[in-house]
Amino acid sequence: MWGFLAIKAGKRELHEKIMKMAVVTSAVFLTSYLYYHFNYQSYKFGGQGIWRLIYFFILISHICLAVLQLPFIFRMLWLAHKSRFKEHAKLARKVWPVWMYTSITGVLVYLMLYILFSPMSPT
Repeated sequence: MWGFLAIKAGKRELHEKIMKMAVVTSAVFLTSYLYYHFNYQSYKFGGQGIWRLIYFFILISHICLAVLQLPFIFRMLWLAHKSRFKEHAKLARKVWPVWMYTSITGVLVYLMLYILFSPMSPT
């Protein structure tokens, strides 16, 4: 979101720094996520009924879109690196909403799995 606001304000250098940090942060998260899931037992969702359907819809759409957006993110990085900003911006208009969706749904999945419907939660 900050990168979007920076570029809309015409602050290209700030946008570049923010987006590089976002990509690095995403890569570190993905690495830690994969390490965790390859080395530890999965945590099961504790919700029932409609919440179970909502959770799995969010989870599946999150995973699919996160995987599908990766080549587009790499393409945007390459276009920006080559100073092909018009092409970069055109692609970013399509990829940015997906990145925002996966960012928000990732947090929702975490909250639903470990906080809201955890067998360990106080509710």
